[in-house]
Amino acid sequence: MINPKIAAALQNHIQIVPSGEKSIYLVGPIRLPVNLDGETVVFQWYCWLRCDSMPGANCGDRNYDHAAIIEMLSSSNLAEAQQSSVLVYGDFQGSPDALIRMHSICHTGDIFGSKRCDCGYQLKQSMKMIAAHGSGALFYLANHEGRGIGLFSKAMAYVLQEQGLDTVEANLELGFEDDMRNYDDAIAVLNQLRQLPVTLITNNPRKLDALQRSGAEVSGRVPLWGDISEFNEKYLQTKVDRSGHFGSGPLTQAITD
Repeated sequence: MINPKIAAALQNHIQIVPSGEKSIYLVGPIRLPVNLDGETVVFQWYCWLRCDSMPGANCGDRNYDHAAIIEMLSSSNLAEAQQSSVLVYGDFQGSPDALIRMHSICHTGDIFGSKRCDCGYQLKQSMKMIAAHGSGALFYLANHEGRGIGLFSKAMAYVLQEQGLDTVEANLELGFEDDMRNYDDAIAVLNQLRQLPVTLITNNPRKLDALQRSGAEVSGRVPLWGDISEFNEKYLQTKVDRSGHFGSGPLTQAITD
């Protein structure tokens, strides 16, 4: 049985968020000072968990007891699957306009600094853009590795890319679609945290379309090209040619030079 004092201490930091027919457990905000190029920037961090990740959870009950949620944590093998989270900056709930970034996890780019993609650059740059804007949120989506095919499959796709296939071809040859990502849970969390317009940081029209179809009020889009090199030029061009990404800006200049 969970200690009542512990349950009381956590209760105000746990929200139950509807997402389709199921629910998401959202914990936060948690003060998170972040190092951005030597400057400390303080974000508010939230993490979320799908109710069906914990055996015994009543996914249809939007008034599920907070103590029961805490009680289930130790009996659920949550470390085997990463959970998604969001970094919030400034008055995200009330500011007239806010920047958001839906960032797909990239183990190789975000952690190791791989030059095969632009993900690590986009992660840091979008955080800087949000802080400079004054309000916003970066959604870090843990189930989006390799456009939703998972890290192991991504590694196999990399092997095929080294044999000459592009990103889309490699995913298709492994039996996947070009892009397997789903934004439903992230959009549910966004709608829980903010009802006012947002500006989306992206080059990807699918992300823009997902937000607009969800009913979220998207007031605009800002691009995020950069970190273009000999190692990722084909990857970035494939995004434009095969996946429909907006290709204006530094990418076009780099390819035409």
